[in-house]
Order: sequence, then C-alpha cells, then structure tokens
Amino acid sequence: MKIGVLGSGIVAQTLAAGLRKHGHEVVVGTRDPAKLSTWAADQSGIAVKSFDEAAGFGEVIVLAVKGSAAEQVVSLVGTANLAGKVVVDTCNPIADLPPEHGVLRYFTTLDDSLMERLQRRAPQARFVKAFSSVGNARMVNPVFKDGRPGMFICGNDDAAKTSVRALLDQLGWDTEDMGRVEAARAIEPLCMLWCIPGLLHNEWTHAFKVLH
Repeated sequence: MKIGVLGSGIVAQTLAAGLRKHGHEVVVGTRDPAKLSTWAADQSGIAVKSFDEAAGFGEVIVLAVKGSAAEQVVSLVGTANLAGKVVVDTCNPIADLPPEHGVLRYFTTLDDSLMERLQRRAPQARFVKAFSSVGNARMVNPVFKDGRPGMFICGNDDAAKTSVRALLDQLGWDTEDMGRVEAARAIEPLCMLWCIPGLLHNEWTHAFKVLH
C-alpha cells in the first residue's frame, strides 16, 4: 500500500518505519520536514514531505499527532485529501494538565470522543481508531510470552476496518473490533489505564488482551 503518516513524533516515526519494513510505500508528513532530516537519513525508502503531500500520496493515512493538534491537522490537510481514504486514528485527547495520581487527564468527555470530532470534521474520510492503547515501544511486532496482544479498533466503515485489520496482523496484533465510531468513547480512555503502571511504577512494556 501507499501510506501517508501524518506526524513527526515517536509514534509517527515508529509506525512509519514498521510499515516500511513490511513492504509498504511510506511518506511522512510534517509541518517542518527539516525537523526529521536526521531521522529520515537513517531510514530506507521513507520520504519526508508536507502534510498535504503525504496525505495526497497515501491510499491509507495514519494520523499520529498530539491529540490536541489532531483536529487542526485534519483541517490543514483538507477534507478533499482525506475523502474516501482509510484514516487510522492513533490519537488520544490528552489534556495539557498533569496526571492525577498516575491518571491522565483528557479534554473530552465520555459522551464525545476525539475520534468522533475528527469524523465530523472530515465526514468523507473512513476513520478507524487503532494504536491508541499501547506505547510506541510495543507497536510494531511486539513479543509477549503469552502470545499476540489485542488491539481495540472502531469505525463506521467495515471495509476500512478490514484494511486496518490486515495491517495490524502484519504488525503482530490480533484485532478486537468494538463497532462504530462511538466506541472510541471507551477505547480512548484505555490509554489512561495503560499509562497508570508507567506513571506510577515506570512499567511501560505491557499490552491488553481479550480472552475468549
């Protein structure tokens, strides 16, 4: 696939490198391409361009920016660049406030997720929530003694979720499909739960798994 990764942080870098490793064509989009020049020099076959160029290139888009910037980036890219495309939403609505006893604070409520806001902003895009409930160190082909971990996804388009399921399988994940976009109200707070052991005990190597 041709995949455009929007973002310049560690999540964007990790997913871009992982997807390239599995044979996809990858372009990373950022406000300031020079910011990633050193990183890009160490990568094989990953181009760094503007947000618009990366979004225009990608058949699939990975949105991997700070949650508070996600709506702005979607607006900057433009709805035409995203129309009809699968957009993997990795973002969490983390507020610019300190955690409370290890619990992150969000700028959304349980009645309206960040993903729902993004879907309203770009209604023709096919958003799928994924990679929002694990840290970057375990996003690509993680190894656990108890087997493959599970990734929670949701979205309104079943074909888009099938595409994301295939990518997750390549990257070493089982998929737990939680339904439509409203399920992001439950999935996004899993980041809070995932981060508590890290913030309290510096333990960042775990993942979730649903047992059937």
